[in-house]
Amino acid sequence: KGDDKAKKSCADQRLLQFIYSKIKYPEIARENGIEGMAVVSFVITEYGTIIDCNILRDPGGACGKEALRVVKLMNELPSRWTPGRQEGKNVRVKFNLPVRFKLN
Repeated sequence: KGDDKAKKSCADQRLLQFIYSKIKYPEIARENGIEGMAVVSFVITEYGTIIDCNILRDPGGACGKEALRVVKLMNELPSRWTPGRQEGKNVRVKFNLPVRFKLN
């Protein structure tokens, strides 16, 4: 069980590293001083691919669209996500991913 926790923590860190390495602050948001949290929902299928991506929260200035674009990029990675498991079978898992947009 402890190993599963470490694995999840590592996966979460890699996910955030990927997201923030690919995100481009939308010019319209930058020009208008828009900051905030975008939230994107998606499903990791039993095969490890990402489907059903949607913007749940958008602070404006195309931030939600940018977060969605980067989530969809994950399907182009050489490796897939490890699907959820229930009763020994791979299952779909829904995620809500918050992405913070902050001007520095």
